[in-house]
Amino acid sequence: MDLILVNLIDGLVTGLLLFMLSAGLTLIFSMMGVLNFAHASFYMLGAYFAYQISLYLGFWMGLLIAPVIVGIAGAGVERYGLRRVHQYGHVPELIFTFGLALLIEEIVQFIWGKNQMPYSPPEILQFTLFSIAGNAIPAYKIFMICMSMGIFISLLFVLTRTRVGMVIQAALSYPKTVEALGHNVPLVFMGVFGVGTALAGVAGVIAGPVLGTFPGMAFLLGSIVFVTIVIGGLGSLWGALVASLLIGWITTFAASYNVAMADILMAVGFEQPIDLSESAWRDLWSLTLPQIGPILPYLLMVLILVFRPYGLFGKRDV
Repeated sequence: MDLILVNLIDGLVTGLLLFMLSAGLTLIFSMMGVLNFAHASFYMLGAYFAYQISLYLGFWMGLLIAPVIVGIAGAGVERYGLRRVHQYGHVPELIFTFGLALLIEEIVQFIWGKNQMPYSPPEILQFTLFSIAGNAIPAYKIFMICMSMGIFISLLFVLTRTRVGMVIQAALSYPKTVEALGHNVPLVFMGVFGVGTALAGVAGVIAGPVLGTFPGMAFLLGSIVFVTIVIGGLGSLWGALVASLLIGWITTFAASYNVAMADILMAVGFEQPIDLSESAWRDLWSLTLPQIGPILPYLLMVLILVFRPYGLFGKRDV
């Protein structure tokens, strides 16, 4: 029972961190219809900017300033780059954002090098908040949970309860009407893109001390972010949250229980093959749950695409 509680907390941290990263991408897609391949690169920029700021002003100033810088950079990318290719369709957008991701990675390596940066949590949060059966739960993990939940509640409130959220949603479906009412639709889209990249920057700021701040951090989480929004449903904020939590708990529990693949297959009705001399069967039968844990989110995505192609909370017309 104690191990289950620890895994629930660790999975919650992982899932909510993934949500902060996928929330920005979901926001951009739902409002603009743009799949931003460079989204994880803005997450990386958030971590690097926060690390650099923390050297002079401390962690908390980095948490405040770095996402703003990343958001301004994202708004600039939309205004002077993405907007120019948006009129040509989705393929040029994907090529542009993919190239932008490569460019950002090269810039990061040029400025900070290829080594991992010594970016650590603030001293005030470097203590054990409580323990479960000898497993220490750091205060910084609880801070990450609170930060993520605060962002989710704030986004939900802004998008559903404020005039700004109504204008943003209306601008997506009826841009001409919104423009006729006196609203600057291109400015709205630029702001949405900037806020989406700023959310990725926040994720980078608080994840950098835990997961490491290095040039490959964008690649490490880049693919799983797209898996998350596919499972949750493109454009759904609730879907991004549920899918993130599912993936966080699946990967955490899979890494904690050393169950043999043979036991799992036999439990679901497969019988052990008589001849295990074939290398493929032998390798499959000898696998353990921690070994296949990293691919479980991708298997879940395949199942979702087969049985519910529009995702858990998506719409059929997405």
